Parts: sequence; structure tokens; C-alpha cells
Amino acid sequence: MIISINPQNPQKRLIRRVCEILEGGGLIGYPTDTFYGIGCDLLNKRGIQQIHKLKNREVKQPLSIICDGLKEISRYAKVSNFAYRTMRKALPGPYTFILEATQLVPKIMLAKRKTIGIRVPDNQICLDLVGQLGRPLISTSAGLDDPDAIQQKFSPFLEIVIDGGPTVPEPSSVISLVDDVPEVIREGKGDISGFL
Repeated sequence: MIISINPQNPQKRLIRRVCEILEGGGLIGYPTDTFYGIGCDLLNKRGIQQIHKLKNREVKQPLSIICDGLKEISRYAKVSNFAYRTMRKALPGPYTFILEATQLVPKIMLAKRKTIGIRVPDNQICLDLVGQLGRPLISTSAGLDDPDAIQQKFSPFLEIVIDGGPTVPEPSSVISLVDDVPEVIREGKGDISGFL
């Protein structure tokens, strides 16, 4: 099923409806500020396994999470003063920051290094979903930027796809802030000049 949500002013009742699906263990397709994503509730272990399956990824390959702000990031990652100041300048925006994970992150999400990729997209639908849900969303690219195509490709897995309008598909810039040493892992949509 595809539902249209206003990208500037998301309808609260529709956001609540999608969150009920997430709370019930469902997977969703949704827009971000980079690509359309596929996600589930961070605490849904079965959903995380399903995402790995539909993306043909090893469970050891990390997925990132979407938070709605710096306060929430500090619950799921160890945020130094340096990391806080760095992220405050860049977020919300097209960045994924790699930080050391806290105990709240399920083990299934963690690779050997115990780090987590965290995003705060400049997309009101994402921010409202996470705010309503009360915890982060798993995020991985759908690899497509059309809600109909996403529905067709992943229909057995996804309970709902949000049509939030067109995106300009380009990956986020990935920056590691582990040990307070900025390292550009991938150059993407976000300007990396401040991290070099």
C-alpha cells in the first residue's frame, strides 16, 4: 500500500498510522533527504533480519539508524563534546556519522567495532516518524527513488510505502567521529570540506 504524506507538513494521523505499523513489527519504505529508504523500528530484531534478507546483505554488514536530533543520538551513541559540536553544525542534513554505540543498540546492529552509523535527515517525514515512534528507525537505501517501483520490488516485505514526493538520489556523506578523529569514509551529498 502506498500513502502520500505532505513533505513540508506531514499529516499527524498518517504519521501515527505508519508508526502503528512500525510498532507492530512492519517494514516501511519512506523518503529521506538522500534516497528513499527501507526501515523498521530499531528494537525489531526480526525486521532487521528481514531488511538484511531483502537487501541480500550479510547480517554483519552494518545498517544505519535515523534519529530526530542530537539529544536522541546521545542515547544510542557515545557523543564527546567534539562530536556534539561537529554534528550540531551539520545536522539535520545529508550525513551519516559513525560513532561508538551505547548499550541501547541491539547487538544484531553492531559489527566487531561496536560502532553505529547515525543520520538526522533534513526531511520532516523522517523526523516526525522518529518523534512519534519514540526511538530510531533502521535505515538502508531502497536503491530506487519512485514509491511505485519500491512497492513493486519489495511488496512481499513492506507493509506500506510513503510517497513523500521526489528526492534527488545521492548517498549521504559518511564521516567517522570515532576517537574524535574525523575521517571521511564516503563523499556524498553533504559537503565534506569541513572534515578534511
